Amino acid sequence: MKEYKRIEDTETEDVKEPVIDYNKVYTYADYLKLEIDEMVEIIRGKLLRMSPAPKIKHQSVSGNIFAFLHQKLRGKNCKVYSAPIDVVLPIENMKRNKSTTVVQPDICVICDPKIVEDKAVFGVPDFVIEIVAGKDVKRDTQYKYSVYEEAGVGEYWIVFGEMCFVEVFILENGKYQRLNAFSEDDTIPVKTLPGLSISIDDIFEGV
Repeated sequence: MKEYKRIEDTETEDVKEPVIDYNKVYTYADYLKLEIDEMVEIIRGKLLRMSPAPKIKHQSVSGNIFAFLHQKLRGKNCKVYSAPIDVVLPIENMKRNKSTTVVQPDICVICDPKIVEDKAVFGVPDFVIEIVAGKDVKRDTQYKYSVYEEAGVGEYWIVFGEMCFVEVFILENGKYQRLNAFSEDDTIPVKTLPGLSISIDDIFEGV
């Protein structure tokens, strides 16, 4: 445990940093007990700090996609959500508090309202979008790719904001198949929402 001392006039006050054991296997129950200010995720029991507040470009891209999907899904059964939102991915035959994966997708679409509760989503989204930011490239392209695939997320998009392109993966027979990488002038079909598509220009408008 680290101690930091702050001198104010003649008195000294000890300020203690919360202890996080990065060798421990964390569960959702542990996640609820964490007393830290920063945002974290748990992936296969490993606690991962999230990047500092997203850059303006990241927020602009996220806002564009969310606004588009929110308008298109208005009045429909499927709903779109944006971070911060806790998504607790289930483990078969195990209580939710024992889950070792708690993520905060940038954007997710959920068509089963029964898995959405006040505190979190307890189940598998139909469609997830992550926007690569800072040092999170490996997290989005490997760690989250793996847990989304294993959990059964039907469609996964990775948006590369700095390079203005989108990789799309569709779940087939339990494995992700790369549909394509979409860039300028392309329009991306949303396979899990038949009849819906979004253009690259709409995703990166104003960016």
